[in-house]
Amino acid sequence: DTSVSPCTPTLRVRPLTCTETRRGDQQVVHSLGDGAVHVSAARHDATFGFSAVFDAGASQEAVFEGSGMRQLVELAMDGFSCTVFAFGQTGSGKTYTLMGPLGQGDTQPASPALLGLMQRSFTCLLEQSQSRASDLALSASYLEIYNEQVRDLLSPGPPCALPLRWSKSRGFYVENQLSVEFESLEAIVSLLLQVPPPAGSQRRRTSAHALNRHSSRSHALLTVHIRSRAASACPSKQGTLCFVDLAGSERVKETGSSGELSVEANSINRSLLALGHCISLLAKPRGKRTHIPYRDSKLTRLLARSLGGSGITLMVACISPSSRCLSETLSTLHYASRARRVTTRP
Repeated sequence: DTSVSPCTPTLRVRPLTCTETRRGDQQVVHSLGDGAVHVSAARHDATFGFSAVFDAGASQEAVFEGSGMRQLVELAMDGFSCTVFAFGQTGSGKTYTLMGPLGQGDTQPASPALLGLMQRSFTCLLEQSQSRASDLALSASYLEIYNEQVRDLLSPGPPCALPLRWSKSRGFYVENQLSVEFESLEAIVSLLLQVPPPAGSQRRRTSAHALNRHSSRSHALLTVHIRSRAASACPSKQGTLCFVDLAGSERVKETGSSGELSVEANSINRSLLALGHCISLLAKPRGKRTHIPYRDSKLTRLLARSLGGSGITLMVACISPSSRCLSETLSTLHYASRARRVTTRP
């Protein structure tokens, strides 16, 4: 049996915010070291284990190196299909972990120390290309899933819904999505963050509510396609590196959402529930698995190959240590713990 556990869950605990500190929230999540974290609150006392745990003092560089992200980049160059996705409650630090602080595409870019997993992976990708003396052909596509519609974030004009298809050779794929070639780190960062004209992250749906002033209202998937050919006569390798910034799970009562925001929240929660259900079934021993319902949402269809197919996946579960967020924090911890038991054949 060549099954391995290609889904590696790591945990990042953000610091208490100024608002949480002012209102007297208690810190209920504590790192124990060696990949263990303890939750201690009224009627709740539990310990969870992960491949790595990053507490409030962990730097962006520490998360990149300690999560195994560098190894994921190298595997993508070797021809594997690799995915990293951030999961957690709204306001738990998912987008910051992947992309760094908001506004770094403006005239004053963010400090290099604050850059997220995406930019660090691009730098690593180009460094590896030079050290291996291999010729890389790179291209990227960028999609969002908003209210169960798949939209291209790179195509010109207003975002329009694209059909999601399935074939035996490709699995689930998005028809007519735009793929853009690039040759440098600056080119893909510009592609990702540029402001004029609106493209990439600037076109994602975001809103403000009680828990997060910049809440992502869609799931975003940036896929880098890597074709690597060595200087010798070796055959080329084709791999992918996909970054998935999931919209945050949330309770409508806590966020104060109504109207369109409430509709968006319900759509987000339904797709995350479908993803959790697929992970739960995949975590069962191979002989006891039933049908995996990837078709229950657009998100699970697009992540089918990453979770249960031939891919290698890194999950970064992001949580708040606040007592007020205890319910969502426990949900995220259970979610990530199940993912550790998933086995496939990458």
